[in-house]
Amino acid sequence: MENKKTISKGIIIAIAAAVVLVAVGIAAFFVFKEKTYRIVKIFEVEGKTIVTRDKKGDIDAYQNMILESGDTVYVQQGKTVLKLDDDKFVYAEETSKFSLVAKGNKKDSKTSINLIEGAITNDIQNKLSNNSSYEINTQNSNMAVKGTTYRVHTYIGDDGVLYTKVSVFGGAVSTRLIYSDGTVSDEEVMVENGKEVIIYENDVETDYLSEPKDIDYSDLPADVLEILIDKLKNGEIELDISIEELQDIYDYIIENGSHTVTFMYGGTVFGTQSVEHEGYATVPGLVPAQSGNWDYDFNEPVTEDIVIEWK
Repeated sequence: MENKKTISKGIIIAIAAAVVLVAVGIAAFFVFKEKTYRIVKIFEVEGKTIVTRDKKGDIDAYQNMILESGDTVYVQQGKTVLKLDDDKFVYAEETSKFSLVAKGNKKDSKTSINLIEGAITNDIQNKLSNNSSYEINTQNSNMAVKGTTYRVHTYIGDDGVLYTKVSVFGGAVSTRLIYSDGTVSDEEVMVENGKEVIIYENDVETDYLSEPKDIDYSDLPADVLEILIDKLKNGEIELDISIEELQDIYDYIIENGSHTVTFMYGGTVFGTQSVEHEGYATVPGLVPAQSGNWDYDFNEPVTEDIVIEWK
C-alpha cells in the first residue's frame, strides 16, 4: 500500500515538474519572440560597393550580405539598397559613403546613419514605436523621424561650401543644425511632406539657406524619381505632383536631362556639379592640393554621369 502511495506521489511530482517545464518553455518562447534580433543586410547591389568593418578591413558587398553595427558602406560605383528589419529601406546613390549603427530589436529599434558624403533615400514603411528612433547625421545637420520617406544629400558646392539638402516625400522630418564644434542646435525646423530645405556650413557659420520650399523634382536623380513613381502608383505616398508629371521629368532626364559630374580627390568626393545634357563641366573654384590638376578635358560636352579625378 505504501509502495502504491509512493509511486502515485512520484507520478504527481513528475507531472507537476513537466507542467512547470512546459510553462517555462512557453514563457521563454514569447520572451525570445518579443526580443527578436534585428537583421540589417545588403538587399540589392549594382556595381561596386565596399563595406569596411573593424578588424576585417574592406569587404566587397554582395546581395544578402549581413551588416554589423558600426560598418561603413561606400558605394564606389552604381547603387546599393539596404534592408533594415522588414520595413526600412536605404537607397544609396553612387559615391555615397556612410556608417551605420543599429541597436535594439525589431520592435524597439535604434538606427543612426552618419552620412559622410553623397545621397541616400530612406523609406520607413511603418511608424516607429515610442521606444524606437531613426536618425541621420551629416557634418552640419541632424534629421530625426518616426516614419516617412525622404532623401538626404550632402555635398560641397562650387563655392567650397558644405551643403545638406533634405527632401521629404512623405510624413515629416525634424532637422537641427550641427555646429562646427559638434554642438547641436536646440531649435527644431520641421520639413513637411512635399518640402525641402538646404543647410549650409562655411568658415563663419552654419545655418539654413532659407525656409523649407517646394521640392524641385527636376533636380532629383532618375533612380529617386523611379522610387517616387512606384510609391505613388501603390498609394503609399501623396505628393503635390501627379504620376504623369513625374514620369515626364523622369523621361526627360533619361533622354537628355542633366548629369552629375563628381570630382574625386584621394578616394573621396571633393565636389559635384549638375550639368545639362551636352553641356560643359567647369573647373571648381577651389583646388584640393597645391600641385596637380583635374584629369579631364573641360572642352568635351557631358553626355552622361562622369567622375573626374585629381592627378
